[in-house]
Amino acid sequence: MSRYTGPACRLCRREGTKLFLKGSRCLTEKCAVERRGYPPGQHGQATSGRGGRKMSEYARQLREKQKVKRIYGLSETQFRNTFDRASREQGVKGTNLLIALETRLDNIVYRMGFATNRKGARQLVRHGHVQVNGERVDIPSYRVVPGEEVRVAPESRDLVPVKIALEGATRGAPMTWLSVDTGKVAGRVTMLPTRDGIPINAQEQLIVELYSK
Repeated sequence: MSRYTGPACRLCRREGTKLFLKGSRCLTEKCAVERRGYPPGQHGQATSGRGGRKMSEYARQLREKQKVKRIYGLSETQFRNTFDRASREQGVKGTNLLIALETRLDNIVYRMGFATNRKGARQLVRHGHVQVNGERVDIPSYRVVPGEEVRVAPESRDLVPVKIALEGATRGAPMTWLSVDTGKVAGRVTMLPTRDGIPINAQEQLIVELYSK
């Protein structure tokens, strides 16, 4: 399945929560979830109230998977492959999945504040504007390990998207498992994140149950 290219706000409304796909706009009154807090489509308002059908267990699992997949901007194949690799690691499968998603290079660039959203971070990586330990890496799914330095290449620091992201500072302090130097547009992963250190509202156990069928 190809990556979704339609309106980003439509995805947030479908999941009934902010997925933060449009950066700082999601924090303003222009946010579609704030303005129209019901699913998109002709029957969106009719199904958003108490009279809507009760979701089955499978539907809840599917919706949770779709939500997390859309938060990180992955295709179905990418998400399933990430889950399969994470499930082979020691520990809790659901937590391992979120750690694997959080330590993707494109997500690290976003978490460090060098891009306003994950889509923008993915473009920076693909276009060769990001370095890991001084070497250019253009693979968004590259998994960053503790101790590695991630930075925007010196010749790319004046790019408009990077400047906007750095000036915005809309997401507050960086993650506790990241060390960031905005002056150098660089940062380092100091440790693997714990579940408490991953700020997304997700019931990852439902995803594990879905893929375990």
